[in-house]
Amino acid sequence: MAAEEEKDETAEAPAEEPAAEEAAAEEAAAPAEPEEKLTPKQLRKRRRAEHKGKPRPPRTPEQRAAERKAERARKAELRRKRRAAERANKGERREGTPPRERKPGVRRYRQGTVVSAKPDKTITVRVDIVRRHRRYEKVVRTSTTLHAHDERNEAHEGDVVRVVESRPLSRTKRWRLVEILERAR
Repeated sequence: MAAEEEKDETAEAPAEEPAAEEAAAEEAAAPAEPEEKLTPKQLRKRRRAEHKGKPRPPRTPEQRAAERKAERARKAELRRKRRAAERANKGERREGTPPRERKPGVRRYRQGTVVSAKPDKTITVRVDIVRRHRRYEKVVRTSTTLHAHDERNEAHEGDVVRVVESRPLSRTKRWRLVEILERAR
């Protein structure tokens, strides 16, 4: 009886092959479907699923912690070396105007634009600062507002003025008008 079943199976097998060939021919004749669009994350996941390499041997949590610690130590050493090299190159790469030496007792001067002259004997001056960022070397623009004493109410909005550091004249005023460099139009 087993021999008869084997004969039946072999007899049926050739009959199935032409059906499989016909299905393959139909698929080839049918227009190709557009491939599905996958995100990079999905592509990465699919590639990992298809990986046939040897799996890593199972490890204990202590072994994993030791591996993590070793990797962190290696990365820390690389960081130290890179930072030391940056510090060494810092002096060589220095370009532009060096900062001015500051002597005690010497007053500072600032040049800026008058933003407001509404209060009596007071002007608000905006000082624009343009400098290169220390690490990223991108030009960074910032501004500061100063309140300066204008004894004769000479300056008006839009004027370019020079102010000098002085003793505290009020809660916010620490500067005094020296000269008007350019009048507003």
